[in-house]
Amino acid sequence: MKFVKYGNKEHVCSAPVKELKCNIINAMAKFEVIMPKLGESIIEATITRWIKNPGDQIEEDDPIVEIATDKVDSEIPSPVEGKLIKVLFNEGDVVPVGKVIAIIEMDPDAAVESTEATSASVKAVVPEISADKQTGAAPAVVETVESSSDRFYSPLVKNIAKTEGISQSELDKVPGSGKDGRVTKEDLMAYLKQRGQVPAPAAATAAVVQPSVAPPAPKQAAPPVTTSAGDEIVEMDRMRKLIADHMVMSKQVSPHVTSFIEVDVTNMVKWRERVKDDFQNREKEKITFTPIFIETAAQALKDFPGVNASVDGYKVILRKNINIGMAAALPNGNLIVPVIKNADQKNLLGLAKDVNSLANKARTNKLEPDDISGGTFTITNLGTFGSITGSPIINQPQVAILGLGVIKKKPVVLETPEGDVIAIRHMIILSLAYDHRVVDGALGGKYLQRMQQLLESFDTNRSI
Repeated sequence: MKFVKYGNKEHVCSAPVKELKCNIINAMAKFEVIMPKLGESIIEATITRWIKNPGDQIEEDDPIVEIATDKVDSEIPSPVEGKLIKVLFNEGDVVPVGKVIAIIEMDPDAAVESTEATSASVKAVVPEISADKQTGAAPAVVETVESSSDRFYSPLVKNIAKTEGISQSELDKVPGSGKDGRVTKEDLMAYLKQRGQVPAPAAATAAVVQPSVAPPAPKQAAPPVTTSAGDEIVEMDRMRKLIADHMVMSKQVSPHVTSFIEVDVTNMVKWRERVKDDFQNREKEKITFTPIFIETAAQALKDFPGVNASVDGYKVILRKNINIGMAAALPNGNLIVPVIKNADQKNLLGLAKDVNSLANKARTNKLEPDDISGGTFTITNLGTFGSITGSPIINQPQVAILGLGVIKKKPVVLETPEGDVIAIRHMIILSLAYDHRVVDGALGGKYLQRMQQLLESFDTNRSI
């Protein structure tokens, strides 16, 4: 492997050095920005806004365009410096993954060898590379590492990895010191120096569950709708359309049953009131009730794994991981469900940090595909706007969703050694909507009962 020093940058070279320099001098390098793959199931995305316009100078890592999928909204950053010379799609266009959406022109001293398009954000091309005049042979092409993840790798890093025989699964595990954890050339060279001392990680394999054939549900036609004078017609935005389709699909797929239970959360409320100021001063963020409910829900899911499941035809998939989604409101009023991975393995401090981080990313439209994928159970806070309780719709392909009502002070009859007394207690109604194909009333009721036991026995002396 050779490196060419040209201008103030180094470039990986598989062709003769003299030939590469000649090609760089005689051609302005152009980067083709492609629509990235933002998840295994994502095949297209919508261009929602061009942040940069043709003629704009672009620095490395500058956001170029905002895109939206049925999962999350994202920005595509530029991996190179240069000038945006062309955009190939308009705002609102739906573009397949892998399609070129814009072209950036670079200075010759920033040129890199051409690479094939991958699922990373861009591919580099150097035009006007002619065949060798004496032999007629085309110059050597450096084969690049095909990305199998959503992590971005520059063409230089991918070429080095290919030359050194680093597989994609191994490259994905190299620590990165660049922006957003990107792997730089220096990171990769440092890894190569100590690579011989550490066995290369084996590529992970995932079991693919073949879907069973289930009878299709009959599709009902929507009734005709008429309008009257003065009615206002508002077109659903893209996300609201997706939510509507997902909700209808969920009700068609799963026979929903909802059970309710009233829980005395006085101990939990008093504990939070006692620790919230110290927590705010120490951690510089708030402690809410949400991480406590997530902690409790995760413990109850370990006790009743049949609620932490999915249905595939006539097969029930009991999930090993407990990944709890929490429904969060976006600035435009729509809802999205960030996911806390392995919630049962985290303490209350860790859950509080995760809850606050994901909620902030949702409010600022910074959620990434991994933040909203892999959920096995969902919690939605119906009490945010004062609702006592409700019957939420299951977030497919899960089999249950927990609704949290508003916490209210109520007079409650308490049993004491001296007899029954009426006391003011903080009460909440929990609702569990579940898929009655696999979760019956007994299992749903036992899960809620376990939640009640854990919350009512909350330790008011615990630390965080």
